[in-house]
Amino acid sequence: MSYSTASLVGPVTLDDVRGAQKMLSGVARVTAMEGSRHLSQLVGSPVHLKCENLQRTGSFKLRGAYVRIAGLLPEQRAAGVVAASAGNHAQGVALASSLLGVGSTVFMPKGAPLPKISATRDYGAEVRLHGQVVDETLAAAQEYAERTGAVFIHPFDHPDVIAGQGTVGLEVLEQCPEVRTVVVGIGGGGLAAGIAVAVKALRPDVRIVGVQAEGAAAYPPSLAAGRPVAVENPATMADGIKVGRPGDVPFRIVRELVDEVRTVSEDALSTALLLCLERAKLVVEPAGASPVAALLSEPDAFAGPVVAVLSGGNVDPVLMQGVLRHGMAAQGRYLAVRLRLTDRPGALATLLGVLSVVDANVLDVSHVRTHPRLGLTEAEVELHLETKGPEHCAEVGRALRESGYTVIA
Repeated sequence: MSYSTASLVGPVTLDDVRGAQKMLSGVARVTAMEGSRHLSQLVGSPVHLKCENLQRTGSFKLRGAYVRIAGLLPEQRAAGVVAASAGNHAQGVALASSLLGVGSTVFMPKGAPLPKISATRDYGAEVRLHGQVVDETLAAAQEYAERTGAVFIHPFDHPDVIAGQGTVGLEVLEQCPEVRTVVVGIGGGGLAAGIAVAVKALRPDVRIVGVQAEGAAAYPPSLAAGRPVAVENPATMADGIKVGRPGDVPFRIVRELVDEVRTVSEDALSTALLLCLERAKLVVEPAGASPVAALLSEPDAFAGPVVAVLSGGNVDPVLMQGVLRHGMAAQGRYLAVRLRLTDRPGALATLLGVLSVVDANVLDVSHVRTHPRLGLTEAEVELHLETKGPEHCAEVGRALRESGYTVIA
């Protein structure tokens, strides 16, 4: 599949997506569709999870990258390809290039997680670390393309890429023909645009809902302005949708075919990731969990059956640890308390005994005896507790107060 420069302003069609599906046969997995009993009860109708986190390379990005590179002319393939990415697109380009026998160079930020750098190299790409943020990395990759003649593979702003991502939409309709709402995360817009092209062509009645992180939500102001608008300093844990400006090509499609774009908080993202892990037994990155975050935030807003697209599962273990703690705190399952007690033998043991009675799990204890704010016979204790939720947190507080402790914070 190949497009002229003029066709970059044109739409991606259902035939384009179907052509991409044939091209990807035997290359990309037809990923599983899993039901979620918990989300179904919450929404009041069936909710299914489209598991692109189980795709080769751990995300949907292989689809678009492969279609784009497969469409290059022989002389373009000979020149190789170059990409810039902090993770998922990097791995998709690396594997697609290897499968097609094309040399690839991938620029990644210096702070990219080591597992993603290692995986990109293992898939066959030459990795170059440049810049602290993706914008700097992107500029370096584009300069490399101009200098060497390598073809720059954009992560979302090209019709071939959008057609490849649209194959997810075809699979959704095949696996859940009764679907009424598809919920998908949006960064630059390639996945949402592709899914919208496929789904709306075959089922115009299906509602397409895009989801962005509040701190990196470029689509709402762009849609209001009628053109792509950049958001300065986008900030979110969901690096897969942390894009400051919509792509020109996907923006036109999203504006025409996506019914609504919602935003979700960081608390909602971390809670959704935790739910996917605990209830669905699925490892999902924050961007991939964004559709679930939208369902949790306003479950009554989605007509079912609903398909939530889990776009990726490439989460750095260090980030996962922090996100899980954040998610548990957001659910009221962590409690930090600071209180004063008389500094005498057995005082701490007595305090821990109170917590044991109410079944609060002590994760960490900080015991301070010498500080200007403390009296001669006073000690201060800060405890980090694992609890069972907001009601249990309230029970712990009551038990401490009834036992004579004054909770400072």
